[in-house]
Amino acid sequence: MEFTKQPIKTSVVACIIDTQDRVLLTRRCIAPFCGQWVMPGGKIDQGESILKALHREVMEEVGIEVRVDGLIDVFEHIGVGERGDHFIILYYRAHPLSFELVPNGDEVTEALWVDHHKLPGYSLPPGTRHILSKLFPDLGWGQGAPPIRSAEEELPGGQPLPPA
Repeated sequence: MEFTKQPIKTSVVACIIDTQDRVLLTRRCIAPFCGQWVMPGGKIDQGESILKALHREVMEEVGIEVRVDGLIDVFEHIGVGERGDHFIILYYRAHPLSFELVPNGDEVTEALWVDHHKLPGYSLPPGTRHILSKLFPDLGWGQGAPPIRSAEEELPGGQPLPPA
């Protein structure tokens, strides 16, 4: 049996929050997480800086400009889809500099501003829930939520961190 090493896919995602604490969500129409609500983002191209990729992905998916405020967290999805893809996602907080949303239709079919209190009513992948729970702890996603994989949740060697 021949072993072929599959690359880890590194992506960036913009958690765009306006002055009314509304979060920009997009309905994804490509795998993985097709049909679920996510925040704009995508893969970093070879030779492209992280922040350039973030600005490019937001513009490509929803047609707006943002100002990046800083890194929120790193999250990984392991064993995604039929091929068992491995994604490492850098989530950045940002705020909008323009507001007219134009979903591109190739990657996202809808884009909308969602009041943060209404986020639990949306079908969100684990990484999106994890990041939003860090920003809005009052949503109570810590109890009963599916397991999540944050970069800070495992010790070297794959051992989980002890409970807090």
